[in-house]
Formats: sequence, structure tokens, C-alpha cells
Amino acid sequence: MSALDQLNATAFTAFGQHVMWSDMAGNLAGLVALALGWRRSIFTWPVQLLSGVILVAAYASAQLGGGVGKQLLVITVAVWGWRQWQLGGRRTADGQIAVRFATWPERAALVAGTALGTLAVGGLFTAFPDLSWNPWPDAYIFVGTLAAMVAQARGLVEFWFAWLLVDIVGVPLAFSSGLPFSGLVYIVYFVLVLWGMRDWWLRSRTTAAEPVLEGAAA
Repeated sequence: MSALDQLNATAFTAFGQHVMWSDMAGNLAGLVALALGWRRSIFTWPVQLLSGVILVAAYASAQLGGGVGKQLLVITVAVWGWRQWQLGGRRTADGQIAVRFATWPERAALVAGTALGTLAVGGLFTAFPDLSWNPWPDAYIFVGTLAAMVAQARGLVEFWFAWLLVDIVGVPLAFSSGLPFSGLVYIVYFVLVLWGMRDWWLRSRTTAAEPVLEGAAA
């Protein structure tokens, strides 16, 4: 048995559905990455990258081309976000990543980019059904994940709002796609997102009253 076969082997069965090792490990890594993001740790990015690599195998096994594409995108943006926090991140006096609310132009750009991106990707998935059996929800999650990670890389509190909106669709889609562990993890994500949102919201007020260093290296 190859390493890929072992990764996609069944870890356990729950409620009549098989949970693969790749689905479980990848989503647990994603959960850890979200928790590290809450703590503003730069390790959130390499862990997110690892999660994406593992989940490529999980989605490929479930024949979800859109999910594979999303994880490849996650890997790419994780590398970019890692560099942003290393070299370009705004930092507080104690060296932590500074967080803030987006400006109205930034919010408009995020919303417009997400809407247009969802239309474009949804149209692509509809035109090529092999990419996704449920094109519009998959496109929404695909683009919403990108928007969330871009906002996180820029230290924007709206990062959490984006993840919240992704979770609302991600939970039922994961269960209906035969990836129950992903669905359960999305539910835990929801709780973490609420806590993280509150923490970054409060920290944004503290950051506004503190000196901020621009482009400090980690």
C-alpha cells in the first residue's frame, strides 16, 4: 500500500460514514492553524500550508475537483501570508502582529472581489461539472476562503467575519459530500471564529492606542 493509499484509508466509521485519515489529519491541522491565527502566531501559516497539502489528498479521493483547487489555492495564499507577516506585517511595540478593522474602501474591495470571484468560479464549475458536483456552494467556499486568508494576512478583523460566512455553507456541504469529519471541524471552527473575532476586535482597540511598527521582520 502506497503512502497516499494509507493517507486515504479509513480511520474510523461514525454514523455509517467512513472518516479518512487525510480528512481527519488535514482538518485538525486547519483547526490548529485557526487557533494560532487567533493568537497572532506566525506559525499559523506553515500549519495552514500543511493542512492544505493533506486535504488535497482527501478531496481528490472524494473526487471533488473544486475542493482540490481550493486547497491548492490555500497553499499558495499561505505562502504569501507567511511572507506578509514575516516582512510586511504591522506590529505592536511588543512585536506582535497589529490588528485593525478594514477601511470602507478595503471592505468594498473584499466584498466586490468575493462576489465577482464567486460568480466567475461558479460559472467555471457549472461549465465543467467534473470540477464540482455542487458548483455554487463550492465556489462560494473557494472564494470565501481566499478572501478570509487575504484579510488575515493584512491583519484585518474582517478575517473572522469572512470565515463565519464560509462556515455557514461549509458545514452542510461537507456532510453532504461524504466528509463528515470536515463538517464536524467546521462546527468547531464556528466556535473558534466567535472567540477569535472577539479577541481581535478588542485587540484592534488596543492597537489603535499603541505605537505601530511598519514592516518589522519577525
